[in-house]
Amino acid sequence: MSGSYDRYLGMDRPITRRDFINGASMAIGAAMLAPGHAIGATRSPEPQNQPGYNPPIKDGLRGSHPGSFEIAHSLRDGTFWQSAGQPVDTRESYDLVIVGGGISGLAAAYFFREKAGKSARILILENHDDFGGHAKRNEFHLGGRLQLSNGGTFLIDSPNPYSPVADGLLKKLGIDPPKFEAEYTDHKLYRSLGLRSGVFFDKATFGEDRLVVGTPGSGWDDDEIQASPARKTATWPDFLARTPLSPEVQRDIVRIQEAKTDYMPGLSSAEKKARLSKISYRDFLLNLVKADPGVIAFYQTRTDGEWGVGIDAEPALDCWALGLPGFQGMNLEPGAAPNMSYSAAGYANGGSYRFHFPDGNASIARLLARALVPDAVPGRTAEDVVSAQVDYSRLDREDAPIRIRLNSTVVSARNAGEPAAAKEVEVTYASGKQVFRVRAKGCVLACWNMTIPYLCPELPEAQKTALHYLVKVPLVYGSVGIRNWTSFQKLGIRGVAAPGSYWSAFSLNAAVNIGEYRSPTKPEEPILLHLSRAPCKPGLPAREQHKMGRYELLATTFETFERNTRDQLARTLSAGGFDPARDIEAITVNRWPHGYGYEYNPLFDPDWPEEQRPNVIGRKPFGRITIANTDSAATAYTDSAIDQAYRAVNELSGGL
Repeated sequence: MSGSYDRYLGMDRPITRRDFINGASMAIGAAMLAPGHAIGATRSPEPQNQPGYNPPIKDGLRGSHPGSFEIAHSLRDGTFWQSAGQPVDTRESYDLVIVGGGISGLAAAYFFREKAGKSARILILENHDDFGGHAKRNEFHLGGRLQLSNGGTFLIDSPNPYSPVADGLLKKLGIDPPKFEAEYTDHKLYRSLGLRSGVFFDKATFGEDRLVVGTPGSGWDDDEIQASPARKTATWPDFLARTPLSPEVQRDIVRIQEAKTDYMPGLSSAEKKARLSKISYRDFLLNLVKADPGVIAFYQTRTDGEWGVGIDAEPALDCWALGLPGFQGMNLEPGAAPNMSYSAAGYANGGSYRFHFPDGNASIARLLARALVPDAVPGRTAEDVVSAQVDYSRLDREDAPIRIRLNSTVVSARNAGEPAAAKEVEVTYASGKQVFRVRAKGCVLACWNMTIPYLCPELPEAQKTALHYLVKVPLVYGSVGIRNWTSFQKLGIRGVAAPGSYWSAFSLNAAVNIGEYRSPTKPEEPILLHLSRAPCKPGLPAREQHKMGRYELLATTFETFERNTRDQLARTLSAGGFDPARDIEAITVNRWPHGYGYEYNPLFDPDWPEEQRPNVIGRKPFGRITIANTDSAATAYTDSAIDQAYRAVNELSGGL
């Protein structure tokens, strides 16, 4: 990339704290693994107790940020204990230690206190610098106004209705999704300004750069959460005529979108569904619809946001349930069928209620933290938590029954004695340059499945194998602050699908007004953009794609993310007057190499009986240790995190 083009993009412009995020934090992570850990009689002062500590305001690389994963990697590689020395016994004793401060871990603490009483002593250990797990919050101050975006889990949504347990917890926290959706989400703002969806065709994939506005139908914005269908302003032939696609490809896309052809004549709906569950959507388009191969690039990334892989690795039947085209004439009966993924089966039956807090499900994590440590999160309602300022110094106080300790990577969780007879669990964690040990009557591992075999090497081999099976889905969410959105107004767009570009989609931040929080309403005001990317590798089985995507994310520097972000926004929006050097004010990249929970994929995974599924085998209790996370449900949804926490606490509490 030439220096002059980099200057045009604004690569020479300062991005607040970029150098700290990429430099100093990496040095801190390396120091954690250095030989000769300084072992003292007491714990060092915690970073979260320092004045001004506020992780959501950090930009640069977030998500699994530098300093959050290096210790876990050294434990995996067998090098951690070579330099760790003997852990310091803190002499802290708890009723419960929870490993992982995500929604599952926080919910486990909530449920355990309900059972054990308000005096129950609980310690939550979290390796990241903030609580919430994948429910992370990006906080910006643009033009003197607080603006929020999700750094991970986007919205309250599930393929199935929330269980009485999960729904009950939301209600106890003051969250009423149907009411909030109706009262706080502004569905009219962007429509009132004439903004629509568009598709950006990039030169490398489609032969030239071209933005085409006015996509017929709905579903092209990766983060679209509007309850009403997208505005239809053009027919498919009209839209496609403005694209760089060949006449043959245009013709076949129209056929895919509109034709009512039965591609499996003579078969019943059940027989069709059975066959569609065993072929990819890509193969459906090529081999049954007989479409021109050029259509694949147009549709390839349509499933990235749901499953982290493209249409080459997703069953056609699942894509039917998600609303992708081509099935209009197939006469498929409504509802789920055997051999569907969890998401597809649920959405085929209707799904759950939906609501998007301005910071995604980070608000749920903040409400749970308030319920557990009231002094740390001011306010009383689900509405006021959005603008509340967390006092991180109050999360881990000696006089509090429940404590949340950040920047603490657990490296061991062992039953004290034979698992069947153990009375306690010893939990060892690393923080800074030191290693510490605490004890508890029980332990809930609310961390990722793949780390558990390294924390509990005494687990049965079959259980460790099962825990390793579910490869988490890598993904990236970007949050970009821009000084105004007049370019979007001039171009008439709200969101852009970019099937061949680095980011597969980006859009103006969802307009939500709740409590004291207000979204921008005028194009002349600063606003946040939400970007999404799934680093998949088409052609490989889904689990292999996830592994390769993880390696890519861990090797990608912030500079690469920034350059690709500036380049894509410039190429897409320049016709509207967008200047990347002038208009971009902040960039946060939420990188999740170990992202959302893996769903079983009918194309690649056996159709196990329930009791033989890896998630079921993997979550079995082990002495006084139980397991709670979305991996345990083989899904990636907040309600599953809550339900699994409830199960794990019930398994544990009977023996306490």
